[in-house]
Amino acid sequence: MPEEQSTMVEIEAQRSQEVIAAALPEPLAPATETPDETPLRINHTRTGVRAKPTSVTSELDLKSPSLYFNRELSTLQFHIRVLEQALDMSHPLVNRLMFLLIFSSNLDEFFEIRVAGIKRHIALHPDEVGSDGMRPTELLDEISRIVHEQVERQYRILNETLIPELARQNIFFLRRESWTASQREWVREYFDEEIMPVISPIGLDPSHPFPRLVNKSLNFIVELEGQDAFGREGGLAILPAPRPLPRLIRLPAHLSRPGCDEFVFLSSMVHAHAEELFPGMKIIGCYQFRLTRNADFSVDTEEISDLASALKGELLARRYGDGVRLEVVNDCPAHLTDFLLNQFNLAPRDLYLVDGPVNLSRLMTLLGDFERHDLLYKPFIPGLPKVLNNRKESLFSLIAQGDILLHHPFQSFTPIESLLAEAANDPGVLAIKQTLYRTGADSAIVSALVEAARNGKEVTVVIELRARFDEADNLLLAARLQEAGAIVIYGVMAYKTHAKMLHIVRREKGGLRYYAHLGTGNYHSRTAKLYTDYSLLTANERLCEDVHLVFQQLSGMGKPRVIETLLHAPFVLHDRLVKMIEREARHAEKGRKAHLIIKCNSLTEPQLIRALYRASQAGVRCDLIVRGMCCLRPGVAGVSENIQVRSIVGRFLEHTRVFTFHNDGKPEVWASSADFMERNMFQRVETCFPILDKKLAQQVRKDLETYLVDNCQAWVLTADGRYVKQVPEEGVPAISAQETLLYAYAAKA
Repeated sequence: MPEEQSTMVEIEAQRSQEVIAAALPEPLAPATETPDETPLRINHTRTGVRAKPTSVTSELDLKSPSLYFNRELSTLQFHIRVLEQALDMSHPLVNRLMFLLIFSSNLDEFFEIRVAGIKRHIALHPDEVGSDGMRPTELLDEISRIVHEQVERQYRILNETLIPELARQNIFFLRRESWTASQREWVREYFDEEIMPVISPIGLDPSHPFPRLVNKSLNFIVELEGQDAFGREGGLAILPAPRPLPRLIRLPAHLSRPGCDEFVFLSSMVHAHAEELFPGMKIIGCYQFRLTRNADFSVDTEEISDLASALKGELLARRYGDGVRLEVVNDCPAHLTDFLLNQFNLAPRDLYLVDGPVNLSRLMTLLGDFERHDLLYKPFIPGLPKVLNNRKESLFSLIAQGDILLHHPFQSFTPIESLLAEAANDPGVLAIKQTLYRTGADSAIVSALVEAARNGKEVTVVIELRARFDEADNLLLAARLQEAGAIVIYGVMAYKTHAKMLHIVRREKGGLRYYAHLGTGNYHSRTAKLYTDYSLLTANERLCEDVHLVFQQLSGMGKPRVIETLLHAPFVLHDRLVKMIEREARHAEKGRKAHLIIKCNSLTEPQLIRALYRASQAGVRCDLIVRGMCCLRPGVAGVSENIQVRSIVGRFLEHTRVFTFHNDGKPEVWASSADFMERNMFQRVETCFPILDKKLAQQVRKDLETYLVDNCQAWVLTADGRYVKQVPEEGVPAISAQETLLYAYAAKA
């Protein structure tokens, strides 16, 4: 981003803070609070100051399918909002390409898990319907219709918008017909030296049946004519592209035009020299294709004795699950696509003809492959709370003085890593307990735990081996920790451990003292730079004691512990959330001001949705910031006209789960590892923790209110299921919540 443009961003961000303050005049907190402690509030034109209660609809009516969106279709809507970012000129050009590639990656997982699950459901319960009333076969047809439409649109955006715009910035993806003689010679050498030694052409005949192809691998189906060395007549062959090779190769500078970045697709190289793999044969056609397989798996918790060993076997099976989607380049003849569909036992609706590379998500490497800072987001330095700036005291001393709240990625993740590093070498630290869901085996977090164990600390780590697509990494880090002497446990068989907790026992002058970290996100330094999350560092006795009890419950056995300050799933979290929503409804029914804000990734759990409907009917203003799937239907007269649902999609992935309740002038703020989904409430170990420090709670409320006035990256859900992009009205300054928070929290260069 040019310097003058970045300056304007800072100016607009500063202005947006002033606009937010002007737009949110009415306090949520009691009138006795000082002006400095007054949280922000948005002026809602849709309901006025406070909506009047409407007539209460019966519980049976609130279960009507007409009040619920289908979760899978809602997920697709989120993926489409991501794709829309590829057309958003407010993003730098290369980052727009990134959003288009993320759309591909999102669809991959959607088919691997969600579509695979629907197909499995059809086989077992073909007539069963969900809360939205949709049959699984109908759902599969609707998914196919939407995805076909959006994939065609995706490639049109790539070919007609992004590639021409990249070319204007001297970034080129060269087609074979445009190669110069010297480039052709270089491609031939690359093919001979890098591709030929590792590629394995497979002719199809009775002794060479159709090969088992790895999930999402790039392959070519080749139609041949002629006779081979054994006298076999030409037919069909399969070329699996070597998986270790990059899908996009940069041409050397001396072969590129001055000042240009020029790339060649691996698929183009294979196409250009495929005949060398079939000497003496004539190639009639060579076409890319890719098969997406069912990548979900489950382990029978009653039948296995060793979860780690069972998972190792399942990970191998994941690569060869049943086919769920076939992508083929769009010039492939129908008789070949029919042949492939038959091989993979797929229906015509499972076929996606694409106008370009079939494996777009593998092009993500491009983002780090060249230095064009003017075409990427301007880098920033995450900030720190004042208490941590230029610190001379230990982190333990600072945390003992008061809770510390961090808002990632605007504020640094380093204090969590530093706390563990300090604990590993502090002679007063006796024990460390931590949950790990997604992290890297070579991360600073794991290194500190390893060092602590080697230094004689009692280190216990609860590793969730079943964190989807991170199972292999988690097996590796478990082995590394065990080798260092740490106690590694895999949680509870029937429940994934999704809570983000760290507990440290330290001997001090007054005896043993507990310290804890609680978060809404994972212990992963890379995602902490990309995802929005909250981290709480605390020495609060009640919170730390509760964290200690949750760890004891995870590692030991016995009846549920009495945990007073934390809310934890699968025991009390769901019930307490329902009761807090109902409490807000009771305040509204008595004519008191009532307001709640819920920010989460997904909202699907029917009982929570019905509680929100009842709150709306009572007159509670419900502001929901739901990034992804949302089954609640807002704006329905007599049911949900007091509910607004918005989704924020921008530079950072919105990941915070945080909830605020006005509570008749005694506001409560909670942060959580859990979403409002059935799995989080009933099938996972989760924690939801209160922000007890009033200033920190006020900070969270202000952050949330900033999201409520976003008119640049916000999409509002309508009663008919559409998401409408918010744009600044004439004369109203543009407000991006992420840019505003970045300016407010990040370090100033």
